[in-house]
Amino acid sequence: MADKARHIVRKVRPDSIAEELNIEPGDEILEINETPIEDIFDYQYLVENEYIEVLVKKAGNGGEWLLEIEKDEDEDLGVEFENGLMDDYRSCHNKCVFCFIDQMPKGMRETLYFKDDDSRLSFLQGNYVTLTNMSDKDIERIIRYNMSPINISVQTTNPELRRVMLHNRFAGDVFDKIQRLADAGIELNGQVVLCKGLNDRDELDRTISDLEKYLPSMKSVSVVPVGLTKYRDGLFPLEPFNKEDAEYLVDQIGRWQDYYIKRHGIHFIHASDEWYLLADRPMPEEECYDGYLQLENGVGMMRLLWNEVCESLAELEGDGRKRRMTLATGKLAAPWLTQIVEKIREFFPNIDVDVIAIRNDFFGEKITVSGLITGQDLIAQLKGRDLGLKVMIPCNMLRYGENVFLDDLTVADAEKALNTVIDVVDSDGASLVAAILEDDFNKEQKRRQMYEQTDSGDSRQA
Repeated sequence: MADKARHIVRKVRPDSIAEELNIEPGDEILEINETPIEDIFDYQYLVENEYIEVLVKKAGNGGEWLLEIEKDEDEDLGVEFENGLMDDYRSCHNKCVFCFIDQMPKGMRETLYFKDDDSRLSFLQGNYVTLTNMSDKDIERIIRYNMSPINISVQTTNPELRRVMLHNRFAGDVFDKIQRLADAGIELNGQVVLCKGLNDRDELDRTISDLEKYLPSMKSVSVVPVGLTKYRDGLFPLEPFNKEDAEYLVDQIGRWQDYYIKRHGIHFIHASDEWYLLADRPMPEEECYDGYLQLENGVGMMRLLWNEVCESLAELEGDGRKRRMTLATGKLAAPWLTQIVEKIREFFPNIDVDVIAIRNDFFGEKITVSGLITGQDLIAQLKGRDLGLKVMIPCNMLRYGENVFLDDLTVADAEKALNTVIDVVDSDGASLVAAILEDDFNKEQKRRQMYEQTDSGDSRQA
């Protein structure tokens, strides 16, 4: 069995079937029911039965054990693997004109340069995939294992334009695959990374219209603006969107939402929050988001945060407590967060929160989201200020599960440089209210794996 397909146990959960059967870290799962395991989906599918036979290769020279197991249906063995996917990650074969990874400077940690295009990560982590490297076998496995949802980077339904945007001669041939998935009832979500002069305006109208045929399996489509860093020498010439562009897009999306509500009872097509902020338009009301299907794609996060803050405040009695602190965020969200702070001050008038918009000098000023702020920019722009009791930052500034910024500086580094406490605030409104009002706020880090692959057992692809 090739090294890339070895399924080594990293951890055995207490009181699990695996612990009872003396499966230990370092052991290797070879087969289940005499079937070799390709990846995590084979494992999850095969382990569902009430009776299974598991072939285990013990660590060291312990030989092979064949374990006969009777258990409840869908009960897991209780093991975690060294490679969460149980296989190599599939890297992207495209050369997209909008690719963010191509716009990063040299010298950053290796995993930040990995381009994934893996349907399994779409299912496990919500990543968006282009489907360009998927075979008929891959489509069949998705259908057989009912791997839902699958998130698809559509970009455009114009085949020739899609070939240009993805710089892949096969990129326009994926729509039969999408149709097969939709016909099989696989839940789908779509994404359009909008590039000025390429897939916007009339081309976007075409795309939104064409995607109707994938309903009801396709539940939602988001439209997000391309992110442009200052490291674009030699890359496809792209221009940033301005306020007029954003106003056009918001109106365009609104017209299509009216159409889809009348025809299908859902809004279906959604503009990410950036468009409303750039257009200086109010955020849509909660019912416009169809249950927040694309929160992780920046669709409805600001509206949900506002509503959650209001719900948290409704459960509190205002008082005269005095606290002064700093909230650091990206330039895009700063005005909205300022409004939220003012809402909190209606209940707690002596609370003083200085909302600081951090300019992105590392990637360039066109990058305005908080998730791409580096530790060095945070330190440089807060140093020397009167920061009050503490500094609060959103959790998406950090690597998933760690106190590490994109430039490898840590929260501890920033605390030392600024001589203050830094609270990492989760993305929900209750956490923000608690961080502002409470002295013993418990900070956690839950950064989504947006641009970086972090749990691969082999980083050769990076």
